[in-house]
Amino acid sequence: MPSSTLTRASLVDALVREIGVSRQEAHDLIEMFLEEISAALAAGENVKLSSFGTFSVREKGERIGRNPKTGEEVPITRRRVIVFKASNILKNRINRGLLHPKAAE
Repeated sequence: MPSSTLTRASLVDALVREIGVSRQEAHDLIEMFLEEISAALAAGENVKLSSFGTFSVREKGERIGRNPKTGEEVPITRRRVIVFKASNILKNRINRGLLHPKAAE
């Protein structure tokens, strides 16, 4: 399996290549898209991208954790975390080709 990372720059390159906008326009579009998602999540809203998945914010309460190196108990403060739930369409696309039917005996 190839080990690569999709970056903002590669998204910009894809927009330039696929729809023929300038690099600056592509950069601005990606930035606006990511800013809209970030702002919605910061406001506590869910972000649902059809056929892709849903991002949501979950509140995690304060708890006691343990430093794995020293074994010392450490308080972990309340926080909000982002949760992503992939759509079935995305899950199926990712798993396509990995599920092989049993060979006939």
